Amino acid sequence: MIAYQVIQTSIEELKAITKVDFMIKDLAGVVAASTMDDGEIDAKALESFAASPADSQVIQGNHLFKIMDQGELCFILITRGIDDNAFIMGKVAVSQIQNLLLAYKEKYDRNSFYQHLLLDNLLFVDIYNRAKKLHIPTKMKRVVFLIETKKEQVDSGMEVMKSLFGIQSNDFMTAVDEKNMILIKSLDEKEGYGELDHTAKMLVDVMHTELMAKVRISYGTIVTDIRELSKSYKEAAMALDVGKIFYVDKDILPYNMLGIGRLIYQLPVHLCEIFIQEIFRNHIPEDLDEELLTTVNKFFENNLNVSETSRQLYIHRNTLVYRIEKLEKYTGLDIRQFEDALTLKIALMVVNYRNYMKNNRSS
Repeated sequence: MIAYQVIQTSIEELKAITKVDFMIKDLAGVVAASTMDDGEIDAKALESFAASPADSQVIQGNHLFKIMDQGELCFILITRGIDDNAFIMGKVAVSQIQNLLLAYKEKYDRNSFYQHLLLDNLLFVDIYNRAKKLHIPTKMKRVVFLIETKKEQVDSGMEVMKSLFGIQSNDFMTAVDEKNMILIKSLDEKEGYGELDHTAKMLVDVMHTELMAKVRISYGTIVTDIRELSKSYKEAAMALDVGKIFYVDKDILPYNMLGIGRLIYQLPVHLCEIFIQEIFRNHIPEDLDEELLTTVNKFFENNLNVSETSRQLYIHRNTLVYRIEKLEKYTGLDIRQFEDALTLKIALMVVNYRNYMKNNRSS
């Protein structure tokens, strides 16, 4: 339902232009908005006018008009005066308020439509029928962005996104919950994943600059039919979760760039337990001390290059070799060998996933 403050602002602007006073009452006789004093219109006269078939009427020195919402009477508009100017301005005000009602109703309906669409709560036939009614193109390149920020910054984040994308009628944005926002971005035929990455980087930079907010952004694959938007949304949601487990240092998470993390994320937890036990038995990789884990990760980052790793860690080459041999004694894996390095890399990711799923299940 439209906020009465919106109607109040509208008639105040009209009065400033036309010098005509307006009052709007709901069907219960309560003043919804006004630029003049109440008490001059008899309540029974208003009831009589509301029940009559007339669209407008002169009562007690005022013009009365009916404001309709899709064929149903919702408000009575009163303009002070009985001259032609008061009548004309009353008709203008009725037109403006009715258009506002339609716009706000469509906005609410669009929000409801997209939320049900993304959650797969609509039948195919309902999707196309409702999209047509809301003037939403069904065949168009689109993608779903999921933006996560702090709880207190969602409202401000929505305002920033509206300033960036609000003028494009085929884009849509809404808050999902107290920490997450959605942007359904329409694309030109020539636009692809390069443009999506540019958009994500722009959002990260603007949110940081304007709000001093740290955000994480994920996005799904590009779809061409409106009914496929739920798939893009689920991919974006998965990408955000995968990023929390495996790529905590990244703030942009494209679904099509998740690598092996996406595969591990879809494994049942009990298979992860079997794999960890099979490879390490009682020597679980999560028990490694922080120094050893830092060494391992830096060694992987440098493609198993001992010299470069020792240089970046500011340690002697022999110290690095000692740590690697210590790890081999602990786990039975020599990460200087590609196969053992790959096994440990995957195992560490599997352990992180297992722990994440356990923690989420218990919370």
